[in-house]
Amino acid sequence: MLPFSFFDAALPYAEFLGTFGGPADRDRWDQRRAAVVLSAEQDQLLEKFTRVTNVLVLAGAWCGDCAAQCPILERFSDVAPVLRVRYLDRDAHPEAQAELKINGGARVPVAVFFSEDGHEVARFGERTLAHYRKLVQSLVPGLPGAPDPAAQQAAVAADWLHEIERVQWVLRLSPRLRSLHSD
Repeated sequence: MLPFSFFDAALPYAEFLGTFGGPADRDRWDQRRAAVVLSAEQDQLLEKFTRVTNVLVLAGAWCGDCAAQCPILERFSDVAPVLRVRYLDRDAHPEAQAELKINGGARVPVAVFFSEDGHEVARFGERTLAHYRKLVQSLVPGLPGAPDPAAQQAAVAADWLHEIERVQWVLRLSPRLRSLHSD
């Protein structure tokens, strides 16, 4: 289990990119962030979130998958400030990298969701179902997929939101947290 202390070592978006990314990395991430469009329904859902959720993302500023997905998390946190997203550089934290391997490999981005008081709730990454469907379509004809880049980005955002929503409802229904918040 990854200790919550890693969250304290992680950095907010701009500081992470300023520390670990070059100008080209920052531009790529910022362009992707500006391109993220959330639907009215997604905004309304995010606005209903009430539980503080600490989201630790193991990432690399250089990583194309991170540049494509991490800005989505930032847009979510713009709408739902209870989502506290922080980034941990994969190469600067080999102990976190070792703990968060996927299929035996050092993959990014990987998100670890923690409750407000530091209990691990879930892990998610490194690519979403929509992204894998796109990659495997040439091997498995007939899979559903997005026909254009904007629809693909929207599908990836929806995959991330589904996991974040699941985590939010786990936290919202937690007897321990309901008792703490008297709700």
